[in-house]
Amino acid sequence: MKGNKVIIGTRSSDLAVGQAEIVAEMLGKAVSEYEFELEKIKTKGDKILDSPLSQVGGKGLFIKELEVSLLEEEIDLAVHSMKDMPAELPEGLAVLGFPERVDSRDALVSNGDRNLDELPTGARIGTGSLRRTSQLLNYRPDLEVVPIRGNINTRLEKLTAEELNLDAIVLAAAGLIRMGWKDKITEYLDDEVMLPAAGQGALAIEAREDDEEIKTLINKIDDQRTRYILQAERGFLERLDGDCQVPIGALAEIEGEEITLEGMVATLDGQKHLRDQITGSVGEAEELGIELAEELIAKGAEKILQQARQETDK
Repeated sequence: MKGNKVIIGTRSSDLAVGQAEIVAEMLGKAVSEYEFELEKIKTKGDKILDSPLSQVGGKGLFIKELEVSLLEEEIDLAVHSMKDMPAELPEGLAVLGFPERVDSRDALVSNGDRNLDELPTGARIGTGSLRRTSQLLNYRPDLEVVPIRGNINTRLEKLTAEELNLDAIVLAAAGLIRMGWKDKITEYLDDEVMLPAAGQGALAIEAREDDEEIKTLINKIDDQRTRYILQAERGFLERLDGDCQVPIGALAEIEGEEITLEGMVATLDGQKHLRDQITGSVGEAEELGIELAEELIAKGAEKILQQARQETDK
C-alpha cells in the first residue's frame, strides 16, 4: 500500500466491478483516512467463453490473475464471489473478510414472465451450471437444458437470441440484485427446488496474509454471521472434494446460536439425488459441514459424484 491509497483488485466484468465498488463503499464508510481505487484485471475465466467451466479448469480461472497481482503487491486486496473460490489458496494469501451475504437463491428469468411451473413441456432453459442442470431435471425431467456461458449481461442477451430459442435462464439472484436488475427476476426459485451453490450471494476479500494494516481494515466490514454460514457450506463442499465438475448444493441458515445446514449431491441428469440436513451450534459450523458430508457419503454420495465426474469427462 502506498500512503493512504488502497488498491482493490477486481475482474473486469460489470458485476465484478459493481461488487468491488460495494466493498470500497463499505470500507470508505468504516474508515475515513484511506482512499480506495479499483484495478480491473481480466482473468482467464473471462476470456474463455465457449467451453463449460468443468472442462477448462473450474473455479480458479476467475481468480488466478488477481492472486498474482496480490503476490506481486500490485494490488492490496481482491474482491471475489465466494462461490468462485477454490479450497486451496496460494501460500502467503488468505481470505480475510466476508461482508454480509446478499440473497443466496437462484432466480429464473423467463420470456413471457412465466414461472418454472408455467413453462411448457420441453421448455428450453439456459444455464452453464451442472448444479442447476441436475436440479432442474430432477424437478422437471421434461425440460431441455441448454449450456450457456458468459457474464451476466451476455447471458441475459442470450435469453432473447433467436438461434438459441430459450424460454428462460437461471442466474444467481444476488448478481441481478447487485446490478440493480431485480425487476428482471421472474421467480426466486425455492430452496426445495434449487439448493444454491456453497457461498452463493457472498463476497470474499482476499489479501496478503502478513499485511496487518489491510487485515485490520478488512476486519471492519467482516460479518460474523456470514462467516459461520460459509464455514458450514464450505466445510461440506470441501469434504466432498466439490468443484465445477459435480452438482453439489449447500445452504446454511442461522437462528439464535444454532445453524442448520442442508446439502445435496446429484448426477447430471438429476435422476440420482441425495439430500439431507444437520443442525448444531454456530461455533461448530465447519465441523457440521464435514459431518453432513460424511453422512451423505455413507448414503452413497461418492458413487453419485463419481458418476457425475465420468459424465463430464466424456
